[in-house]
Amino acid sequence: MRWSDGSYLEDQDHWWLSGIHRDVLLLSKPQMFVADYFFTSKLGENFLYADVQVEVKVDITGNLPKEDGRPNFIIEAILYDTTFWSEHDGGMDLRSCSAISLEPKPFQGESLGFNGYHLVGRLEKPKLWSAEHPNLYTLVIILKNESGKLVDCESCLVGIREISQAPKQLLVNGQPVVIRGVNRHEHHPQLGKANLEACMVKDVVLMKQNNINAVRNSHYPQHTRWYELCDIFGLYMIDEANIETHGFCLEKHLKHPSEEPSWAFSMLDRVIGMVERDKNHACIIAWSLGNESGYGPNHSASAGWIRGKDPSRLVHYEGGGSRTPSTDIVCPMYMRVWDIVKIAKDPSESRPLILCEYSHAMGNSNGNIHVYWDAIDTTYGLQGGFIWDWVDQGLLKEGSNGQKNWAYGGDFGDSPNDLNFCLNGLTWPDRTPHPAVNEVKYVYQPIKISLKENMIMIVNKQFFDATEAIEFSWRLDGDGCRLGFGMLDLPPIEPQNRYAIEWDSYPWFSLWQSSSATEIFLTITAKLIHSTRWAKSGHVISSTQLQLPGKGQQAPHVIRITENSSLVTQHIGDTVTVCKTNDWEIMFNMQTGTIEKWKVEGYQLLHKGIIPCFWRAPTDNDKGGESNSYAYKWKLASLDRMSFHKDICSIQSQTEQCVQIKTAYIGFPYDEKEGTAFSGVSDETMTSDSPVFKVDVTYYIYGSGDVIIQYNVNPKADLPPLPRVGVVFHVDQSLDLVKWYGKGPFECYPDRKEAAHVGMYENNVEDLHVPYIVPGESSGRADVRWVAFQNGNGFGLLASTYGDSPPMQMSASYYSTQELNRATRNEDLVKGDAIEVHLDHKHMGVGGDDSWSPSVHEQYLIPPVPYSFSLRLCPVCPSKSCQTIYDSQLSK
Repeated sequence: MRWSDGSYLEDQDHWWLSGIHRDVLLLSKPQMFVADYFFTSKLGENFLYADVQVEVKVDITGNLPKEDGRPNFIIEAILYDTTFWSEHDGGMDLRSCSAISLEPKPFQGESLGFNGYHLVGRLEKPKLWSAEHPNLYTLVIILKNESGKLVDCESCLVGIREISQAPKQLLVNGQPVVIRGVNRHEHHPQLGKANLEACMVKDVVLMKQNNINAVRNSHYPQHTRWYELCDIFGLYMIDEANIETHGFCLEKHLKHPSEEPSWAFSMLDRVIGMVERDKNHACIIAWSLGNESGYGPNHSASAGWIRGKDPSRLVHYEGGGSRTPSTDIVCPMYMRVWDIVKIAKDPSESRPLILCEYSHAMGNSNGNIHVYWDAIDTTYGLQGGFIWDWVDQGLLKEGSNGQKNWAYGGDFGDSPNDLNFCLNGLTWPDRTPHPAVNEVKYVYQPIKISLKENMIMIVNKQFFDATEAIEFSWRLDGDGCRLGFGMLDLPPIEPQNRYAIEWDSYPWFSLWQSSSATEIFLTITAKLIHSTRWAKSGHVISSTQLQLPGKGQQAPHVIRITENSSLVTQHIGDTVTVCKTNDWEIMFNMQTGTIEKWKVEGYQLLHKGIIPCFWRAPTDNDKGGESNSYAYKWKLASLDRMSFHKDICSIQSQTEQCVQIKTAYIGFPYDEKEGTAFSGVSDETMTSDSPVFKVDVTYYIYGSGDVIIQYNVNPKADLPPLPRVGVVFHVDQSLDLVKWYGKGPFECYPDRKEAAHVGMYENNVEDLHVPYIVPGESSGRADVRWVAFQNGNGFGLLASTYGDSPPMQMSASYYSTQELNRATRNEDLVKGDAIEVHLDHKHMGVGGDDSWSPSVHEQYLIPPVPYSFSLRLCPVCPSKSCQTIYDSQLSK
């Protein structure tokens, strides 16, 4: 049966798949057997001991001998310390690891109507469980008959830890641990909701490797093995009841189930089932009453039952505004950073704030996440959050061409569907991480390093581990070249402590003194010394790049004139050809006002022209918000169909060393029926009386082969925030090796670049492409000083900022902006006949606070105001490195 009345409580945003998704286990038990048990512990003063208790329920299905009206049997419970088994090569005897035998607690009062028994004991110097130290004990419960013969036994792994609250804090073992979390749906790319242990292990290992320490089971209890893995590997968990009813919010004439007595038992039954099944798992720090289910007395009843049954954990529920009496944690979703700070500073609010969902990872997203963590790291009462979410819920589907690709809502004829709104994970369905995972790992890193004045501050953000098991190293780079590296010898830094060093008193200082580089970066990296369950030795847990003061002065940009740099200039019709004999040739089209062709020693470099560009293929976040979205406003302003028409183009000056050409562009929307815009447009295709953009461009073509292009951009003042301010051009497909000096090596954008380091990188165009399931703006690199495109023989084109222009945003792709906008699936993309290159003076952030409203923070928006910037283009040949060519424009 696919649908039932229970379906009204299961309105989660995920695939609604029929069938049995979990293991089905049939057990044969004796007449008398252990039916259930509940392990709890209470830590003594200073955690020097733990009082442990196990409540055992025995069921009897037949007539057995009784004593004083009660069945006659023996219950034993033993706790074994197996935490050090990993240190041995097997062969350990469980009996030799006994930590404590629990004794029966004297029976008091009348029977409660079930055969419940308590065994208690005190464990001295317990090894506590936490995400940093997932120490576990093995609990064995033995049931014997009246003659002492074994009848039944049960066993599981248990952890000893204490979950408590202090004003504005959630405490684990007395420490206000910070939740560096993620939400996780159960999803397998081929099996749907069914689970494979290998997939679960991959999830938990990837989470740990990327500094994630907590998971919220969204939005239902998950496979039992998942809990065991979180116990073993060390992840804090919020376990969530299978209740979600947000569809009722759209049905105003129906009373919400949370308020209906007739739904009370169904809701409470799901909460009880979750708690009773999962109660012995150390990883669970809070029980959640469900997700997006409004708020009513049925939630109050569920919270009350949990607090009575299990006071050792907290209760979590976001519905009703995230601050109701039914939650012990203020747990909003997608609340803006300034609002969570406001709540944390509210003196009337005594609960900690942990975002149950934030940083919506839909496509090219997770911008601004560092802003959240700047606030979390510095604001008392903010204790972290859970990113939405872990995995893109795409399903592998074979197309008509026999190729298998990721399918989303509607691809199976399913209706209703949410299209690609199930694709909002940090990883692709096969668990390949998105580029944004690098940013998550960075903001979640347990070792934070900063430079202030002349002091480098190294902070251990862990709560239970000192840094003895961490190896620190350093590397110094100047203008992209390595100056030196070595180990960094530090004393152990205790948990939640810091160590300050004077940056001019360590080995890199002498290298800095002797360097003439204008930009010098110090990178400090922290690695694991020993292998763990989730990573091998040498795994990087933290890496921070610090910019040191430049040793050399920033020199002005100057194109050097040499004796053999004379030019030959020819005018034929509308074409001006500027060349240096046998070296290079530039053909400038005076009709379109741009460089039409550029050849170097016979190799074609440029196709079409160098055109102003103010449009990007909308990302999922750009599309969010319907008529209020960025994408809607951009299209309303015709930014997606802007054509640049030459208003004026003339040669300003001409010498043997330099030709100066000035072009004035006016930008108009074009009629899509009339064609594309890259080669200029005629007056007939203009659809507006006043230009949307005015762009003045001045070209300086030097005998050295350098071309300096100066831009002055004037947009209409009533435009929405612009996607980008820059240029687009096309290089030959043979120039498919991309080298750059800037942020990298992975994709990064202005509001998601903290993890990326400035350095020299190279990749081919094919591998620069980020295959988001739904295409859009992608593959960019931030803060680029120069970028080069070379063929297999080493010839090509270098582009860099010039004058006082800041570093640029760069992307290179076989797919045009129009193609990225057209295709609805990555596999539908069609390569162009050239490589499209974007060099942006300004590029808007990708946002990510949510994906259904404009969410790019103000500092990452591009207002429609005048902009000025300059670029330098020049040929690349095998005999000179790109950095040498870049340096040659700087006067010494």
